[in-house]
Amino acid sequence: MSLLVVGLSHRSAPVSVLERAALTVDAQAKLLHDTVAAEPAAESAVLATCNRIELYADVDKFHAGVAELSTLLALHSGVGLEELTPYLYVHYEDRAVHHLFSVACGLDSMVVGEGQILGQIKDSLARAQELHTAGRLLNDLFQQALRVGKRAHSETGIDRAGQSLVTFGLEQLAGREPVHAWAKGKRALVIGAGSMSSLAAATLARAGVDEVVVANRTLDRAERLAAILTEGGTGAAARAVPMDDVAVELTRADVAVSCTGATGLVLTAADVTAAVSGRVGDVRDVRSEVRDGHDGSVGCADDDCVIAPDTATATPASDTATPAPDAGGCPVGTQVGDENAYEQHAALVDNSPAVGGSSVRVARSVPAAVVPAARAAALYLLDLAMPRDIDAAAHRLTGVRLVDIESLADASADAPMAADVDAVRTLVSDEVAAFGAAQRAAHITPTVVALRTMAADVVNGEMARLDGRLPELGAKERAEITQTVRRVVDKLLHAPTVRVKQLASEPGGAGYADALRTLFDLDPETVAAVSRADLLSNAGGNAGGQLNQHQENDEPKRGRA
Repeated sequence: MSLLVVGLSHRSAPVSVLERAALTVDAQAKLLHDTVAAEPAAESAVLATCNRIELYADVDKFHAGVAELSTLLALHSGVGLEELTPYLYVHYEDRAVHHLFSVACGLDSMVVGEGQILGQIKDSLARAQELHTAGRLLNDLFQQALRVGKRAHSETGIDRAGQSLVTFGLEQLAGREPVHAWAKGKRALVIGAGSMSSLAAATLARAGVDEVVVANRTLDRAERLAAILTEGGTGAAARAVPMDDVAVELTRADVAVSCTGATGLVLTAADVTAAVSGRVGDVRDVRSEVRDGHDGSVGCADDDCVIAPDTATATPASDTATPAPDAGGCPVGTQVGDENAYEQHAALVDNSPAVGGSSVRVARSVPAAVVPAARAAALYLLDLAMPRDIDAAAHRLTGVRLVDIESLADASADAPMAADVDAVRTLVSDEVAAFGAAQRAAHITPTVVALRTMAADVVNGEMARLDGRLPELGAKERAEITQTVRRVVDKLLHAPTVRVKQLASEPGGAGYADALRTLFDLDPETVAAVSRADLLSNAGGNAGGQLNQHQENDEPKRGRA
């Protein structure tokens, strides 16, 4: 086994570097092909998430492999090698296995114990299989990593040590308030329809938002996600919109979550500013609402009117006088049917303290609570994309709260470690030892099979010679002699082959296969042919344990064939 991983993550690199080094799906495919085309590597797989980029490969030379994989990562990420190198980490053989198993269990995640990484590992394996860059080693490794991750979540309390990145992000938005209490009654906009966005939409629906709007470049995917949310029984309404409607929907949303594969910003600071202004505009542009809300009676019936009526000084409908702004009160209701009154209503709202305009004196009879700024502010943004979807400058806008990958990393740095984390670490160590032993044993299996094949050939050759010397030998006698010779050979080979497998499974046991080939003068091409046959059998869907058992039971049969 010569597994090598070269990568960078939130633990080794700042978010700004991770953001620039992010790989598109096409870039990942090109990286995989270029890796297996390079001289040191025979297999390759890429694990690219919002906070890590790792390249796995089966290499025949360590130093050449590190140099080649580092160069390829820099080339395809667009970050210069000299700039990228200080942030890269390297793991080899058992340490590389330990790293991936730890990642699969959530021990290396930004939020310890989150389970979404399992889906990302599964996607990485599927991509490598689809592109035919994953061979026996990486197939075994990633499949075992998925099993180890599932064991960690089912057999330990690692889930209590952390939550998914989505849940953690929503908790940061909610502050000290419980997420369910914070989300109740809000309108949510989810940009993107991938795995992370789908998780965010489902989490928000369960948390109690009134409505979830899904925007995606492919409208069909957004509609499917909206249908799933509607059928989920959470009580939240869900609908899909094209990406072109994001600007409009953002003016209506209380919270927006974005996680797309875009290489540039989805929401700039100007977009967010316009959205906040648009929310204020909902209050300002109230002509139609005012017409519906005013029934001709004295006073303003518009609940959203931030300029309260002064009923004490309201003028009768017959009075055509228009109250000045400094007189207090809303003109609507004092001048029924006068278009100028609605214009003045909007102008007063524009200049009201609640909207941020110039000072306007409000009637003393109106409670202070009637003039809050809440409706015109409080836009919560959660950016889970890497590179980021939302301009970081939006965090400085009044009435906007932005949580992104960088702030999540800072918030989770001091998260308390649960005792269950130690249990998972023990589990990972045990699984790494077992995986290494199985791989080393599998490495010597082709040599053992080749040895038994050679022994079977010797038996067949000697029986052919016996037939030439004793042509009168009967079939019954010949069969008995053949069986006896084969039993002798099997007994002679049984102890050394079993023992060499045990020795090979121990650390440093790889040399026993070479010793066996040298002692018995085995043909290297025969060993390679057995290895190729095993690879084809493994690709056909046999599990590792079943394959080894099949080889152990059928070794004599292989030899005779």
